[in-house]
Amino acid sequence: MGGSGLPVISGKDGVRALLRAGFVTDRIVGSHYVMTLPGDASRTVTIPVHSNRDLKPGTLRSIIRQAGYSVEEFARLL
Repeated sequence: MGGSGLPVISGKDGVRALLRAGFVTDRIVGSHYVMTLPGDASRTVTIPVHSNRDLKPGTLRSIIRQAGYSVEEFARLL
């Protein structure tokens, strides 16, 4: 985990965590996965998947916010 309590994960790990939470892959545009939660159109999340590079802290925080989770809730999905 980083100093701010954020885990250090790759985009692939983020996609895997959201799949566990019930999100589905809506589409893939280039190297970005667009994931939605069935039944809740307001929860659409875009995750960049560039090889196995770690997500930047601001990007990860934005993904967590878009998904509607706290950092702790998201960390449990990993």
